[in-house]
This record gives sequence, structure tokens and C-alpha cells, in this order.
Amino acid sequence: MITFHIITLFPEAIEDYLHASILGRAEKKKIVKFHLVDLRKFGLGPHKKVDDRPFGGGPGMVMRVEPITKAIASIRRPKARVILFSTRGKTFTQKEARRLAKYKDLVFICGRYEGVDERVAKHLADEELSLGDFVLAGGELPALIVTEAVSRQLPGVLGKYESLEDIKGSYPVYTRPERFGKWKVPEVLLEGDHKKIEEWRKKEGMVGGKI
Repeated sequence: MITFHIITLFPEAIEDYLHASILGRAEKKKIVKFHLVDLRKFGLGPHKKVDDRPFGGGPGMVMRVEPITKAIASIRRPKARVILFSTRGKTFTQKEARRLAKYKDLVFICGRYEGVDERVAKHLADEELSLGDFVLAGGELPALIVTEAVSRQLPGVLGKYESLEDIKGSYPVYTRPERFGKWKVPEVLLEGDHKKIEEWRKKEGMVGGKI
């Protein structure tokens, strides 16, 4: 079982998704577990402050190192892999999902505002990950995406092992009706010749092992 520890200022924004569909079923089967850590509880002072102005000037606010340090310490899993989502991080791929699926505890730090104090990246996180060359408001969506991609690698999460695109490949799929207005299903899929179908799928899509 993998436990996903997600440190965030907005646990309510992601909680429903974690308990729905494939992830929800995996949770019920005790293949995965979700631990949402509300960063605000570790904020400073009576107002639970988690951010401050950046040294050297500049726009916006930066998330402070102290609350994040306390949040990570509260998890108490010494072998956990701590990941900070950052635009400067390594790009997340299917290969990375398979690698992360080998851990028992993954800790995701979801940044907000103008970023996170760099000491978090240098001294607290084991690595930084990015979803691509674009910017989001925070790390909550990346946390959900990585959680789902990693969970899919675990036996029992999907109905069939063959459902993994790593195995079956990624290719165009169709279902009934055979004809919808002027749009028709390719004839090769209707003929029942499995060899031809496999060749067509190789030609039209990305076959297992290339992801």
C-alpha cells in the first residue's frame, strides 16, 4: 500500500477527487491511502500565517519554510519520498510514475502564491517535479495527477493489468453505433480479424512499451 501525504492550504479542494472513481475504489481496497495535511494548522501566530514578503523585493508573497518544516515533521515517516512541485523541477513522465510507485510513502508539497522559500527545495524536498512548461496557481492539480498516475501502477487498482497503457498501448478506440451520421467506425475493427486489428492499432497509435 502507498500512502499519499499531500501538504496543501486547500485540502477541501482536492478531497472529493481522491475519494471518487478509480482512486476511491483503490482506497476502499486498501491499496492506497490518502493523508491530507492542512498547512494552515502549522501557520505562525494567532492568524496562522504561512507566507511573507520576499527578501530583495518583488511582487506577491512567498510561502514560509517554518510551517512546511512542521508539516513534514508531523508525518513521521522517515523513509518517505518528499516531492515539491515546481516549475523548475524535472518533468513528470510515465517512467517517473513507475519509479514513484515503489515507495510506501510519498509526501507532496503544494506551493501557492509566488512560490516556496528555496530552503524547502534545498533542504526538505528529495526532488522537484513539474508537469510541463506552463504555470499553475498551485501544486494541488499536479498532486492529483501524480497521485492518479502512480496509483495506476499498483496491482489491483485497475480492473485488468492489461488496462495499463504501458501494456496495451495507446490507440484510437470506437464503440456503438457503427455509423453516426457521416462518421463511421473503421472497417478493420468490424471484420473480426485480430491480426489485422493489431496491425492497425500499431499503425494508428502508440503501442505498449513506448510510453
